Parts: sequence; C-alpha cells; structure tokens
Amino acid sequence: MMTWLPRGAGTVLLVLGIGACSHSAPPAPSIPEVGVVTARATDIPVTRSYPGRLAATLTAQVRARVTGIVLQRVYKEGSDLKAGEVMFRIDPAPLEATLRAAQGQLGQAEAAAHDAKLRAARSQQLGATGLMAKQEVDDAVATAAQAAAAVKSAAANVENARISLGYATVTAPISGRAGRASVTQGALVSPTDANPLATVQVIDPIYANFSEPMAEVERLRKAEKSGGVQRVAADQAQVQIVLPDGSVYAHAGSLDFTDLAVDPATGAVDLRALIPNPDHALLPGMFVTIRLTLATVHDAFLLPQGAIQRGTQGAYVYVVGADDKIVRQVVDLGDQHGADWIVLGGLAQGARVVVSGIQKAKPGEKVRAVAYAGAPASAASAGPGAG
Repeated sequence: MMTWLPRGAGTVLLVLGIGACSHSAPPAPSIPEVGVVTARATDIPVTRSYPGRLAATLTAQVRARVTGIVLQRVYKEGSDLKAGEVMFRIDPAPLEATLRAAQGQLGQAEAAAHDAKLRAARSQQLGATGLMAKQEVDDAVATAAQAAAAVKSAAANVENARISLGYATVTAPISGRAGRASVTQGALVSPTDANPLATVQVIDPIYANFSEPMAEVERLRKAEKSGGVQRVAADQAQVQIVLPDGSVYAHAGSLDFTDLAVDPATGAVDLRALIPNPDHALLPGMFVTIRLTLATVHDAFLLPQGAIQRGTQGAYVYVVGADDKIVRQVVDLGDQHGADWIVLGGLAQGARVVVSGIQKAKPGEKVRAVAYAGAPASAASAGPGAG
C-alpha cells in the first residue's frame, strides 16, 4: 500500500540531504614526490678541451749527398725502418773512378815524398862535410817536407772519395716510419735539390700541439690563490686525445712543453703534449681534440644539470630540509664536468638536492623525497629522511 507524503515533504528531504553532504570532511591533499641526490663534497678534476694537431716527435729529411742517377728504391714506402737501413742506391761508377784516381795520386805523392826524403838525407850528409852549400841543404829538406804534406793531402782526397762512394748508398738517418719517395728509378739527384728523396718520422711517441687562452691561465691562477683550486704540475698534467669520431684514444699522455710567451695574434700560450703511439694509430697532421686536466677543485659538489636553476640572482637549487619542506638555496656554480655541474659553494654536506619533480616543488611546501636515478659519482641516494 502506497503512503502519500504531504505536499512539500520531498523538497524538505532533498534539502536535508544536501545539507548533510555539505558538512562532510574534504579529502587530504597529496604530497608531491621529488627525486633527490645527497650532496657530498669531493675533489673534482678541472678539464678543458682544445683543438689540436698531431706532429712527429722527430723528422729527418733523406737527401742525396752526391750527384748521380738513382738505380733503385730499396725500401717500401710507409714501412718502419731502422737507422742505417738502405733506402736508395745511386750509380756508384763515377764515384768509384774518382776514388781510383785519388788513390793513384796518393801513390805518386808517396813516391815523390820517398825520393825527396832520400835527397834530403844525402844533402844533410854532404853539408856536414862541407861539400854542399847550406842553402842547398835547406832547399832539399824543405822539398822533402812539401812532399810529405802532399802525401797527406792526397790521402785526404782518397778518404773524401771513399766517403762520397759510400753516399751512393742512401740509408735511413733515424729509426722511424718512411714516407713516400719523391724520386723514381732513373732520376738525376744532387745535394742541391730543393726536395728531399724521402722523409723518415718518429711517431711513437707523437706530439700533440695546441694552445690555451691566457685568460684561462689567469682564471686558474686566481682560483689557485683563493685555495679552492690546486693546479696540476706541468710534468703531471694528464692529456687525453679525443679522435674525430668522438672516441677517446686508449693511451693517455702528459704535458711536455709550455711556451714562455703569449702569441700576440691569438692571446694564447702554445702547449705540447707527448702521447704514446705504440700501434701507430695516430698519424702526423691529424686534427684531434685534446682534453687536458688542468687542476683539481677541492671540497666541491657534482650535481646533475636538472638540479641547477637560474634566476635574476644567479644559480640556485631546491633543497629538501629536515622537515621535508622545500628550501631555495643560492649556489656558487663552477664549470661543467661532463654532463654535470660543479658547485663550488652554497651547499652543506649531506644536503638533499632536488633533481626531478621540480615543477611540483615550491619553497615552504612539504614533499616526499625519493632517490634520483642516475646520480653523479659525488652524489648518493636520498639518504636519511627520504620518504
């Protein structure tokens, strides 16, 4: 059986229901989640990258030292040679004839000297008995001395001819890699030629030449005086070679030379590094990137790029305080270190720095901190107090 309500009763019930709903408790707001790293002070190497070019540590030009026709190129172009190995043979026939002529002149000089010596001896005997004038005796002795000197001169000519004959066999002046020959068989060569026969280069180790801006040198000096940076000694500075394809060469080198003057045209100081090259993978003339470790920053922090914010007052980061609330912290930003940033000051040891979820974080608000994946070497997980 249906029960009828008085007119207006339904309206009263609806109003009561709405009033009951309006007095229910609102849902609690969710706490935003942020990824953090724990800042830990460490020593960080300061590296710089410069364009550079490789050069042989020793280069020797192989030149003809006598005039003649090239009979043979003995060596293989591009091969490694030992000092003294034969590279070219020049026609020795004219040089052998010159040597024989010099030997004949030496024989004549020796015979004349022997005769002059005997005449001088007899003259001295006759002069002692008064049978020959003193002037004639002196002339005979002088002639003998001249003949002896002529023997020495002829002997020197023989030695010179023998040396020239030896130059017909052109050998490697140093041990190294021999380049392309500039002459072929049948070519006429001479000591006055503008171009060498070939070039031999030492490429293990190999030089890497580059320049460092003087402004960078002064900046590091100032940082060194402040005590935050310790420059690496020249004989301990490590050098890495980055190849044109972006890969890092397997063998690290060291700084070998620093110029004492600044190039007025570029405002830079010329430097040179010495790089091991046992496999001969590096070749003279190659353009490479030279990564040089210049100094070490002490008690610095390494943070991901995502943690660094910039405003009108400079760089800053968000830090999760002990009460899990966000605090805006101004920091002294250094240089980049790979994909991360070096923070020189403004952070405390163990500070939890926000890296991800920054768009959810506002100063003074409470957050739930979780460990950030992909933290740099000097930063750890969220640590104590993380949610």
